[in-house]
Amino acid sequence: MNNGSEILFKVPEPTLRRLPWYLAYAQLVLKDGETYLSSTQIAKNIAVDASMVAKDLSFVQITGKTRVGYDVKELVVILEKFLGFTNSHKAFLFGVGSLGGALMHDSGLEQYGLQIAAGFDVKHEITGTSINRVPIHHCDRFKELQKKTGINIGILTVPVDKAQEVSEIMIEGGIKAIWNFTPYRIRVPERIIVQNTSIYAHLAVMFNRLNEIKACEDCEKHKMKM
Repeated sequence: MNNGSEILFKVPEPTLRRLPWYLAYAQLVLKDGETYLSSTQIAKNIAVDASMVAKDLSFVQITGKTRVGYDVKELVVILEKFLGFTNSHKAFLFGVGSLGGALMHDSGLEQYGLQIAAGFDVKHEITGTSINRVPIHHCDRFKELQKKTGINIGILTVPVDKAQEVSEIMIEGGIKAIWNFTPYRIRVPERIIVQNTSIYAHLAVMFNRLNEIKACEDCEKHKMKM
């Protein structure tokens, strides 16, 4: 029998990215007292194709009833468990600047199974302080504390010019999975998991799309004047 992690790696990444959308919507309608939810309803409210919803949910081994849909409570429980949100995963954060500090302030991460156990930075003036009851240590203490705790998830929020250097220190110290918030694409060994979440890349896409809309609007205005 396959365990959960073996099943997880067989799921296509685009599906894994969409499953939390379905979970969030299911949690919302559950609060409103809904008992059943169809793939068509999910698709309509989060702007994806209904056939895609059904295919994605087939990976988590939940089946809906014909002309009724999915049991909402069951859907929430199964998705939370499948996505790992019901387990507690501890992480170390590297780079306690504006973004790193904001993540340490975000207690909501714990609702999804991630607890930041400590922050690390090179600035001596913040060493020994804390944010949201999360202690901040100097980077020199990382390996010592990793050996004590066994924590193997690292959150990377350092300046871009330090991203590769710090990621190598993290890996050498026992980190197996890196949540990278920098715009730099770090180079890591094959066995290391990297999840890139660059807000700057998302901003670039948004600005580009806005420019495209503006160009179309200007083009339409020009045509009307002709």
